[in-house]
Amino acid sequence: MATITRVEILQVDLAPLVKRTDAIQAFITQETPMLRIHTSDGLIGTGYSYTIGTGGSSVVALLRDHLAPRLIGRDPAAIEAIWKSLFFATHATAVGAITALALAAIDTALWDLRCLAAQKPLWLEAGGAQAAVPVYTTEGGWLHIEPQALVDDALAAKAAGFGGSKIKVGRPHVAEDVARLGAVRAAVGDDFEIMVDANQAFTVAEAIRRARQYEAFDLAWFEEPLPAEDMDGHVRLAASTSLPIAVGESIYSLSHFREYLQNRACAIVQADVARIGGITPWLKVAHLVEAFNMAICPHFLMELHVSLCAAVPNAAWVEWIPQLDAIATSRLAVQNGKALAPQAPGLGIEWDWAAIAKRQAFSPLVIT
Repeated sequence: MATITRVEILQVDLAPLVKRTDAIQAFITQETPMLRIHTSDGLIGTGYSYTIGTGGSSVVALLRDHLAPRLIGRDPAAIEAIWKSLFFATHATAVGAITALALAAIDTALWDLRCLAAQKPLWLEAGGAQAAVPVYTTEGGWLHIEPQALVDDALAAKAAGFGGSKIKVGRPHVAEDVARLGAVRAAVGDDFEIMVDANQAFTVAEAIRRARQYEAFDLAWFEEPLPAEDMDGHVRLAASTSLPIAVGESIYSLSHFREYLQNRACAIVQADVARIGGITPWLKVAHLVEAFNMAICPHFLMELHVSLCAAVPNAAWVEWIPQLDAIATSRLAVQNGKALAPQAPGLGIEWDWAAIAKRQAFSPLVIT
């Protein structure tokens, strides 16, 4: 039996490729905590998570002080046992973002090891449901972008074979959102999907008001209209509109997803592998969603989510937001409007360790 002999912790800070703004924030820096797990049989698994500007050092501290030392001597193949024991070891800080992000860095590294040991790509090792998944873009739909630029980007995405574009909403008045959406819909026609995302900006009353205005544009979904903790508000909104309500990037536990589904508070689930705590719980969410005959369309992290979407039968979309170009040599392949699952063993990400070394926020922390 192989055992874990060494853990390295580091962080890389990345600037977005374009300016990213939404109704509540600007995305200036991506903090990327990373973890390398070494085993007694010579394999190295790499995992990671992310923040959008704050909290990275807290994730690193939790890994360094409490989680990584508990990995030494463990069997890396016992992923479920490790995840559960680490979750209970941090019960005083769970459920929540910092703990989930730290668990995700470990869990993705363990899955990388599993796939490397099996000499299989993640999408096959985790299920192998579909080798390609439709892709839509968010990168040209940020809130600061004016209507003509939104139109130009959506038309370019359509010409490139993408199946849809996401437009951020939440301008000061609903009329501004309507003008932006109307311009894009008129340009792309009826056979191209438009998604909208409010990033939890609205009150219940305002979300209901805006949803009624948005319905005319036949949207694929209305994403994060309300704060994620307001389940009752989502129930009221979902009952008031024909638009599919999408949630998930700000939900941190399987049980919370179950409650949303049981209460008919959403129609699309967007679980984020980092924010749910890794591949292990993400797959559980995906299969739970399947039991409710709904689609999972994960948030962000396209370099990792492409393999997870390919692993399960009910993943409908991969979100195009390039995240790792500065520190990876691999790129997401898109063909005929679909993202292709990587075929190499492991997570499917080819890390550029020289670039990582230049960008790391501190010298790697070593746990033995």
